[in-house]
Amino acid sequence: MHMNLGLDIGSISINAVLMDSRNNIVEDRYVYCHGKPFHVLEGILADLAQRSGEEGIELVALTGTGGKLAAELIGGHFVNEIVAQSSSVARLYPQAKSIIEMGGEDSKLIFMEYKDEAARLADFAMNSICAAGTGSFLDQQARRIGVSIVDEFGSLALKSENPPRIAGRWSVFAKSDMIHLQQIATPVHDIVAGLCFAVARNFKSNLARGKSLAPPVIFQGGVAANAGMVRAFREILGLDEDQLVVPQYYASMGAIGALYHLLDHPPGQEGLRPYKGTGELKDYLLVEQRDGDHLEPLQRPTFSCRQEVVSCGQSGKEEVYLGLDVGSLSTNVVLINKANQVVARRYLPTASKPLQAIRRGLAEIYAEVGRQVEVKGVGTTGSGRYLTGDFVGADTIRNEIIAQATAAVAIDPEVDTIFEIGGQDSKFISIDNGVIVDFEMNKVCAAGTGSFLEEQAEKLDINIVQEFGDLALGAGKPVRLGDRCTVFMESDLNSHQQKGASKENLVGGLAYSIVHNYLQKVVGNKRVGERIFFQGGVTNNRSVVAAFEKVTGKSIHVPPHFDVTGAIGAAMLAKEAVAGKGQTLFKGFDISRTPYTLDSFTCKGCSNRCEIRRVRIENRKKPLYYGGRCEKWEVEERKGRGKGIPNLFAERESMIMGDFREEPADGRISIGIPRGLMIFYQQFPFWRTFFRELGFRVVLSRPSDRQLVTHSLETLVAETCFPVEVMHGHIQDLLAREVDYIFIPFIVNTRADKDNPTLNYNCPWVQSYPFMVRAAMREQSEKL
Repeated sequence: MHMNLGLDIGSISINAVLMDSRNNIVEDRYVYCHGKPFHVLEGILADLAQRSGEEGIELVALTGTGGKLAAELIGGHFVNEIVAQSSSVARLYPQAKSIIEMGGEDSKLIFMEYKDEAARLADFAMNSICAAGTGSFLDQQARRIGVSIVDEFGSLALKSENPPRIAGRWSVFAKSDMIHLQQIATPVHDIVAGLCFAVARNFKSNLARGKSLAPPVIFQGGVAANAGMVRAFREILGLDEDQLVVPQYYASMGAIGALYHLLDHPPGQEGLRPYKGTGELKDYLLVEQRDGDHLEPLQRPTFSCRQEVVSCGQSGKEEVYLGLDVGSLSTNVVLINKANQVVARRYLPTASKPLQAIRRGLAEIYAEVGRQVEVKGVGTTGSGRYLTGDFVGADTIRNEIIAQATAAVAIDPEVDTIFEIGGQDSKFISIDNGVIVDFEMNKVCAAGTGSFLEEQAEKLDINIVQEFGDLALGAGKPVRLGDRCTVFMESDLNSHQQKGASKENLVGGLAYSIVHNYLQKVVGNKRVGERIFFQGGVTNNRSVVAAFEKVTGKSIHVPPHFDVTGAIGAAMLAKEAVAGKGQTLFKGFDISRTPYTLDSFTCKGCSNRCEIRRVRIENRKKPLYYGGRCEKWEVEERKGRGKGIPNLFAERESMIMGDFREEPADGRISIGIPRGLMIFYQQFPFWRTFFRELGFRVVLSRPSDRQLVTHSLETLVAETCFPVEVMHGHIQDLLAREVDYIFIPFIVNTRADKDNPTLNYNCPWVQSYPFMVRAAMREQSEKL
């Protein structure tokens, strides 16, 4: 019997569907690529040939990022992804009006229409260059918090009753929010649910851009297997259970649609491209790519990883100092003696549970040397330093820059430059005569960090610890991936994979890419000295050390205990802090066994409605509070910071508002004024007087809050700065209050002041926001 084959070759997986002559699906496959899409394709085709013979395949339809090249190698017809996805829905779910398709590195929103007794494609939108709202984004975040995307993610998300808000527009912002939630001891199921809602909100604001998704809505693509995402879309789009449909073959709708489109639009005898088998594909895989820009091979560095610890003294208990560095990926616990020598150390995964990691580290160190030492001081650093410090009783809480530099200078007073790369962030520190004179940290890009390398190693199915370095150092022609953001690098990586680059050259290119990104985005034009220390967990990777030496042309020095230098520095700072005081605040190693409970509540002190996390520790009267934007619920040690400083923002708003009080409806025509930009923060006294004198009733939108911001982001038709984005929410608020008209003036420029004739021109976004709002709110445009 002749069969028809549909293939969807994506960046993460290959979907293969076999149909018989009656268009019945007889086989459906979903196989991860792990960086070798055409090797996986060869395996699938070889298996099919073994079972049914190559002559058994009549038509082949291909779609996806690798579909065009595959069609040249094996024969068959390429079908555009949008056409393929919509064709399967038109045939199987003709009543559908909207399609959400979410795959590994892209997502699509497709609008369907029913015309001439047939369902057909009406309009579509795709994600931009950012992969934040895709399956790979969820995969990355799941790996970071130690949750299986296949077995646990969806079920955990369903347990959350109040998902926290996490940024979904850029991967690095999401990671930052997740780290904050981890450090304030947010339960994992809440973080997982927050990620699902972040992706759904991102999809709605980026792709829908103010358009409504009419039900029934079909949710397909590999991400549709995630029950948490199904829940998030239903709640955010306001759909009932029967209005959001997940197809039986949700992951393979592209492959199915490609075949249906080919069957509905046969090419004719002249345009027919029969299946050629795997001969050309095998030849292609035997020859590694020859074209393209390559980098020089890396030279194996000569440093030795010195991680020695010294024994405790034999006479009495030795005085030691405890340092804790709690980061996004790792928690480091170190004991040093008076001579700054390491007595004990632990490098543990944070795994989104910082308190548990701290307790484990303290318990293990106590079991090792606890009876031989007396802790005289404790210091904490890292993104979780405040939570850690309050939990264990820290004598000093210092930032990572100071901690890393303190350790480096103590190890070598001649050091003048520190490169430090961790799991989530990277730092550059310039030192002159033992004093920090400049520093920089990565901003919105995570491409130059350890988590980026881990994510790519996972995709290539290699072990970041045991294989990555050796593979990269063995690369003869490392590929050039540039220094751009992760999604560009991943696209380049996929392109090189499909051209046949070897795994060694791909990994070698990744080692170079993290160095190029760090030097371009973090170091920039700052001075790089001659005595360079490389610190942080990424230093374990010898290929990255080699890439730094190759790119900078300078020797890179790796200090002892390079992976825990932050904790060592924190311990040294604690030694300085307790000098002369005699008594430490340390609560003892018993804290590792003290039970604690976590709960949360919403603070209603202002419109922010912060979710406050409460940590109750047994035998401690006062709980610890975290999560607020202000310090209303913070611990006593940090309460009152900023006390006595006048609130100039409040004073300014009081002056702008003056004696304005909103009046009740009384028959006058109402004019709504949004609370934002120039119209409020610079000109409200003028405009409210102007309209009142003309006999109108002036209505002001409510202050910005979380709900208003959420509505704004879901209405946008263009990416802008936040002040312009939030104006959409203020105008929606006025529309909801049924004002007669809303005043949003098109202001090009203004005078600087009465004595200065110079004109100050507004930026293009501020000038054009009235037109953007009108485009986003067409149905109510007569009120604008």
